[in-house]
Amino acid sequence: MNDELYEKGMEIRKAVVGPEYVEKSLAAADDFNMPMQRLVTEYCWGAVWGREELPKKTRSMLNIAMLAVLNRPNEFKLHVRGAIRNGVSRDEIREILLQVAIYSGVPAAIDSFRNAKEALSDMDES
Repeated sequence: MNDELYEKGMEIRKAVVGPEYVEKSLAAADDFNMPMQRLVTEYCWGAVWGREELPKKTRSMLNIAMLAVLNRPNEFKLHVRGAIRNGVSRDEIREILLQVAIYSGVPAAIDSFRNAKEALSDMDES
């Protein structure tokens, strides 16, 4: 594994999804799933999110759309909160999900609107 990419990934991961979430994920990791935590941090956050060709706001917008289509509610909610941290507005999130409805299906968009509303509400309460 590449320690430099891991450290870069850890910095980006904490900035996007929040240090509390990352620390909780790492604290819950054991011998079985720690390699996955390392892989995600190094590869997803360091090698890909660490590239400069797309701004983090754009990456967040893409993630929201893809996770909505894939129906991955836990990761979707996490990335909705990350998108807000990366400067994506609530109006932009709504527009992304309307786009999802047209190109990927209304059921995916309906679930994603519900999950986004929950994530945003949780943020408002914090």
